[in-house]
Amino acid sequence: MNIRRIALAAVVAWLVSLAIGVFVNDYLFAGMIAANGAALRPESAITANLPIGLGVLLIAFFALACAYAKGYEGGGIVEGVRYGVTIGVIIVGFGTVWMWVMFPLNAQFGVAMMVDSIVEAAIYGAIIGAVYKPSSVAVPRRAAV
Repeated sequence: MNIRRIALAAVVAWLVSLAIGVFVNDYLFAGMIAANGAALRPESAITANLPIGLGVLLIAFFALACAYAKGYEGGGIVEGVRYGVTIGVIIVGFGTVWMWVMFPLNAQFGVAMMVDSIVEAAIYGAIIGAVYKPSSVAVPRRAAV
């Protein structure tokens, strides 16, 4: 594994996620967020918790890039998109759908969050796939016996 490329891929994807997050939350989902405001934290509380969220998000991008590197098959962006969609489905199955189940969010917002999770994960996978390159002295995988 190429640790420098993993770190670069993680940071680039994290930075892109910041811009996407602003666009999605402040513009694309603004009406749905307002309509579901009773189920959400007040903006001041979100702002207060933002540094924790952003820090944990960066750690998650490092984990995402490391997992990609462990399964790297040489596919670049296309492999990254496939990987991202797979991760997006996992995120929806283990998290996003349960936010809708547990909190009084309307169905439109729930579906929008689920679709957004998969689309964003595909974008981040593509970025990681584009940035990550294995070390030049790669050890070939051994076939299972």
